[in-house]
Amino acid sequence: MAAPPVLDPPRPQRRPEIEPERSGRAERILVGVFTGVPFLALLAAVPLAWGRFLGWTDVALMAVFYFVSAGGITVGYHRYFTHGSFKARRGLKIALAVAGSLAMEGPVITWVADHRRHHKHSDKEFDPHSPWRFGNDWKALAKGLGWAHYGWLFDGNRTSKERFAKDLLNDRDIVRVHRAFPALVAVTLLLPAGLGGLLTMSWQGALTAFFWAGLVRLTLVHHVTWSINSICHTFGKEHFEVRDKSRNVWWLAIPSLGESWHNLHHSDPTCARHGVLKGQVDISARVIWAFEKAGWAHDVRWPDQARLDARRANRPE
Repeated sequence: MAAPPVLDPPRPQRRPEIEPERSGRAERILVGVFTGVPFLALLAAVPLAWGRFLGWTDVALMAVFYFVSAGGITVGYHRYFTHGSFKARRGLKIALAVAGSLAMEGPVITWVADHRRHHKHSDKEFDPHSPWRFGNDWKALAKGLGWAHYGWLFDGNRTSKERFAKDLLNDRDIVRVHRAFPALVAVTLLLPAGLGGLLTMSWQGALTAFFWAGLVRLTLVHHVTWSINSICHTFGKEHFEVRDKSRNVWWLAIPSLGESWHNLHHSDPTCARHGVLKGQVDISARVIWAFEKAGWAHDVRWPDQARLDARRANRPE
């Protein structure tokens, strides 16, 4: 009698990238509220700015909170936590996680997991927010732009944090900040109001600061960030070779603190500076430079000219 065939042992299954749909109606409503209400404030801001509902205190607070929260995303969530463009001392690490949370774009580990998955599948099937998701014709692209800019936030499927952000799940400091996200949402809304009231010694000052430095500032940060997902993967120039549709968009450079030099970023994701060509202002890179000079950051991955030259698009042979 012939011996039974020897079967290969079963191969271990890789951890799935996407967790089954778990978000319910309540969570989607919260996403709509926390992104929609600030946007309504932005719409109301235009007529209110012409009246007596905007003062220099509001402008100053809005600028400060914009820089802190947007920088928390660009320097902290993105260049540090997602890509490891530099190493940070413990105090700076925690501060960056808190500052990014003040942008109200989600807890730090969730944000990082989504973005790492985006880079792995950029403009491919499993990219969570590619504008090319539905096709290449103008109707599909218009739908895709809406998806990449905003619609993907309501997708019930969630990126696996175990698969894409295991390092952060093992960091007790970051787990604490991640879990404190609801409290930090309250801080980012109420702290501007409290400061506005104290600086002007009036309830009106508290109200206008809540409106401008709270709601309006948040929606500006949101839509600038989401524009990197949508606009910077559709329009602009390709200076460096990439396998996706990432492009450089000059007019978003200042409000995005340098993130819109997106083409180089996808060509060399761990590079601490995204704007590497002449005239490409990168405020986030200057912040990292300041952290390095202060001794708070080290092992910064600054651009290497040989690597840049090797990645230039349409370079001569």
